[in-house]
Amino acid sequence: MPKALAMISGGLDSTLAAKLIKDQGIDVIGICFKSYFFNEDSAVKMAKQINIPLFVIDISKEHFEMIKNPKYGYGKNMNPCIDCHSMMFRIAGESLLKHKADFIITGEVLNQRPMSQNKNALNIVKKESLVEDKILRPLSAKKLEPTKMELSGLVDREKLLDIDGRTRKIQMELAKKWNIIDYPSPAGGCKLTEPNFAIRLKDLLLNNKKIEERDILLLKYGRHFRISNDSKIISTRTEEEYHEVIKLLEEKDLVFFVEDFKGSTIIIIGDPSLEDILIASKICIRYSKADKDSLVNVKYGYFNQEPIKKVQATSITDDEIKMYILN
Repeated sequence: MPKALAMISGGLDSTLAAKLIKDQGIDVIGICFKSYFFNEDSAVKMAKQINIPLFVIDISKEHFEMIKNPKYGYGKNMNPCIDCHSMMFRIAGESLLKHKADFIITGEVLNQRPMSQNKNALNIVKKESLVEDKILRPLSAKKLEPTKMELSGLVDREKLLDIDGRTRKIQMELAKKWNIIDYPSPAGGCKLTEPNFAIRLKDLLLNNKKIEERDILLLKYGRHFRISNDSKIISTRTEEEYHEVIKLLEEKDLVFFVEDFKGSTIIIIGDPSLEDILIASKICIRYSKADKDSLVNVKYGYFNQEPIKKVQATSITDDEIKMYILN
C-alpha cells in the first residue's frame, strides 16, 4: 500500500488534505512541528478526528536560528513563512525514509495567503525543500502542474481539488461532510504573526547578544518595557500569568511589589542600574491599587529571597510610560 506523510499544522486545510488522500486508500501518517512560537496541541486534536497517527517534531532551536535572518524575509510581523515552510518540508523529506513513506502532503491552498501561498511562493518552497518532486498539495492540485505522484497513478488526480483564493466555502462543506466539527479559525496558532509579540521579539533580538530559551518564553506573558539596553521590565497582568512567569525566573532576577497595596508583580530581567530600579518601582505603583499621586513604598529583592530593599516613589506618568512600553 502507498504511504503518505501528511504535514498537519493543526488547521482545517491540512486535515482535509490528509483525509482526501486517506480516502484514496493510501496509508497516511501525520507529522507536526513544535517550536518556541507554536505547539502541537491543535494538530493532535485534528489528527484524532480523521483517525491518523501523529508524530511531533521539535524544531525550536533550528527554527529560532532561521528567524534571526530569514532568506526570504518576514511577513507583516515577524513571520518568515516562506523560510519556515521550506524548513518544514526539508525536515519532512528527511522523515520519509524513517516512516517508509512515498510522498508528502500539505494543506496549502493556492492564493489563500497572498504573500506566502501565491504560485511563485509555493514554487520557491518546493525548490528550497530539496524534495520538490515528492510534494503534493491536494486541495489545489488541479490548479497546479501534475506531480510525479499523479502522473504515475499513485494518486488519482481526478479525486483531488481545485481550490483557489481565500474562500473557505469548499473546506467548510467538506468538514461537515466528513464530520470534522472541532477546528480552529484560519488565523492564529503562530505567535510570530501577532503584532505585539513581534514587537517584543524584535526588541529581544536587538538588545540581547546571548538569548536563552527562557527569554523567548517570557515574551508570551505580561506587559513588557524596555528601560535600557541592559534591562527589561515585565509586569504580570493576571494571577495566571504570574504563576507562569515565576516558573521561568532565576535568582538573578529582581522582583518588585507595592507595600500594603495589591497590584501587578514587576520583574526586571537583565543588569539594572539604580535608575532602572527607580523606573521599575514607578511602573509597579502604576499597576497597583495605590494612589498614583502619593509617595508609596515599593519593596524589591532577588527572586526566591526575602525583599531586602525599599524605594519610595510615585507612579510613572502617561508620557513617561510611552517611552518604555513595548506593547
